[in-house]
Amino acid sequence: MKLVEVNDKSTEKQFLLLPVRLYKHEKNWIRPLDKDIKAVFDPAKNKNYKQGEAIRWILLNDSNEVIGRIAAFYIKKVAQAQEQPTGGVGFFECINSREAAFALFDASKKWLEERGMEAMDGPINFGDRNNWWGLLVDGFHEPNYQMPYHLPYYKDLFEAYGFKEYFKQFTYRRPMGSEVDFTPRFYEKAQKTLNDPDYEFRHITKKEYDVAHEYFYEVYNKAWAGHSGVKPMSMQQAKATFKMLKPIADIKLLWFGFHKGSPIAFFISIPELNQIYKHLNGQWNLWSKLKFMYLLKRGVCKTGLGIVFGVVPEHQKKGVEGGLVISFVKKMAWKDGFHYNDIEMNWIGDFNPKMMRVVEQIGGEIHKTHITYRKLFDPNKEFKRAAIIL
Repeated sequence: MKLVEVNDKSTEKQFLLLPVRLYKHEKNWIRPLDKDIKAVFDPAKNKNYKQGEAIRWILLNDSNEVIGRIAAFYIKKVAQAQEQPTGGVGFFECINSREAAFALFDASKKWLEERGMEAMDGPINFGDRNNWWGLLVDGFHEPNYQMPYHLPYYKDLFEAYGFKEYFKQFTYRRPMGSEVDFTPRFYEKAQKTLNDPDYEFRHITKKEYDVAHEYFYEVYNKAWAGHSGVKPMSMQQAKATFKMLKPIADIKLLWFGFHKGSPIAFFISIPELNQIYKHLNGQWNLWSKLKFMYLLKRGVCKTGLGIVFGVVPEHQKKGVEGGLVISFVKKMAWKDGFHYNDIEMNWIGDFNPKMMRVVEQIGGEIHKTHITYRKLFDPNKEFKRAAIIL
């Protein structure tokens, strides 16, 4: 076997095409867009290169056929925030061979150790947690956009090498229709805010879209910043996020809560775009863009993808979560003509039992399970799972 660094168009093409061969008999696999994978490893597009490094390899057999691939990377600020400096590996694909997999893991470990790392997480992304994060181990359904789908034997390859479960990630699914109702207790708590004139729950308007990032910024930084692995968001980042979402956003899925006119909660969902991208075979050229817009306007996306939910601390445990959800289903999801059949909430870590309970109270059931693994380079050090959010 021979390990080759990805450093030109030829090796990059081999890196991108390996999954096409490995997954050719997997009916639920959806080929990611090539441009999305390339962007992760483009310093001009991935800001994490400013404080980190990344490297990619492909693994060749004796016949010069690609049998595996992997990327290794670290981000200084993230690495140093851990008890031991921790890098990552991701975009792992491999034939069912421990020898091949271990060769990829060994190369990654060596490269990270040379840069002061004492552990590696995987499979993860060289960037934000909401994309390309975790190993799929249960619920081999079609993947959501920019979430990984894996072959079942990958679990054995990771664990045989010594990776241990750092945390589980659950993707929940719930029908949009009224066939799944809520518990009386959930209604009771929600009613406190629904009956209070100081609270308002609604989707943003078309005219409001250009300032909606300000609502999002205010709630996000109060509700999420400070949690393990979650960095504060700048106003510029919030604005860029909403600008990026604008071509595909459905305002009916951008649901906010307000208290005396100030934003205090949100439930942000988008159409699940992989239902379109699966028809594009990884390409993003003029023809595929036209096909994408045609399918989007045709309403091909019947599933909504919940990407983030948050309530500012001072309004938690007051029924705001319930008010947000009940108002959405009664004003929108249960009305005739609402064309989304279900919603997937992607993803919730087992370190966040409070959010798991909220989703389960509204009828969400676990649809997919991913695992984020951690490998300590010193086997004598104590392994600790991700800390629970209280």
